[in-house]
Parts: sequence; structure tokens; C-alpha cells
Amino acid sequence: MYNFAIRFEQYNEPGLAINCRDLPELHGWGEDRDHCISQAVDAIETTLSIYVDRREAIPEATPPMDGEHVVHLPAVTVAKIVLWNSMMERDMRKADLRRLLGVHQVQGDRLVDFLHTSKMEQVEAALAALGKRISLSVEAA
Repeated sequence: MYNFAIRFEQYNEPGLAINCRDLPELHGWGEDRDHCISQAVDAIETTLSIYVDRREAIPEATPPMDGEHVVHLPAVTVAKIVLWNSMMERDMRKADLRRLLGVHQVQGDRLVDFLHTSKMEQVEAALAALGKRISLSVEAA
């Protein structure tokens, strides 16, 4: 659902650029493929913040194409994506979420801040307030 595929592009300069078809705003760079992969989660989370700033829903990931590498996001990041998209479906603002949860501005804002680590329990409580619940599955890596 939100395992985004990145692609690598070699330029004349040393290093690789990374891009993502599903998140066209994502642009990153790494010294080599392994470095790009290690930086990919940060690049994706930074890009997700752009969607929040623009008050736009975050797109779901499409199946990877040949030559792309799938990035598996942390569970809390995926939960935040679902929370944000649920808010967008209801035309909710951060202030609406804060009022619904009865929390202060900083606490509420961090629930949809992809550059801030939140406790899963807090995101889960926010999702519950919107009528959603988290269901996890585990698969072989």
C-alpha cells in the first residue's frame, strides 16, 4: 500500500540520483546504490511532509517496475500516512484533529509530522478517533 519503489539514475558525475514515480517531488542522491537505499526512508518522509504542507492526500504506491527498489517504511510512518489521508477524506485540518483528541497544538501537529517520531500508541488513538484501527501483518524479509 505504501511501500514506494525508487529508481536509480546514473549521471556523468559520481553518485546516483534517486526518484520515485509515485512521489514525483522526491529527489535524492547517494554515493552508490547502497547509500541511496540507506537514505531512501528519510527522502520519502521528507517528501511526505510536502503533501502535508500542501494539504494533499498522499498517493498509494504502485507495483514496482523492473530495476526499481521497494522501500518498506516504518509502521509508524505508514500509520501517519493513513491518519493524514483519513483527515483529507474528511476535509479536516490539524486544528480539527487537535480538538477531537483534546491535545495541545504541538502534540497534535506531531501526529502528522513525518519528520518527528511519534509513539505508535498516539497515532493509533488518533486513528481510532476517526473510526480506524491498525491491523499488522508480518512477512519474511
